[in-house]
Amino acid sequence: MRVLVYGTLKRGGTLHHHLQAQEFVGLARRARPGRLYKLGWYPGLVEDSNGLSIEGEVWDVDEATLTILDDVEGIADGLYERRPVPLLPPFDTDDVVTYFYLGDVAGLSDCGACWPVGSL
Repeated sequence: MRVLVYGTLKRGGTLHHHLQAQEFVGLARRARPGRLYKLGWYPGLVEDSNGLSIEGEVWDVDEATLTILDDVEGIADGLYERRPVPLLPPFDTDDVVTYFYLGDVAGLSDCGACWPVGSL
């Protein structure tokens, strides 16, 4: 499965070790606007029609790694939700998922279109 990562799972990020045995496909941008918010040492992506085309990395991951990523992102705890994400070319025809933050973002800092690796 292809996954768009946009924060600490990116190459050089603090949680990237979970993807080291997987295949990096390329850099990508979301086709729909959204917002990245600073949630402490990691970002959270939310839908926002007045947002930006968020940048990230596309990875091919196996089922075992997808399960690990779901755990890392707190799916069972209701922190994030994994769902399909439309991307701009050349990934516009690919089936790609990403993790959307489900919490309240009121008062949080906007990170712009890209979470810088090593950002705190």
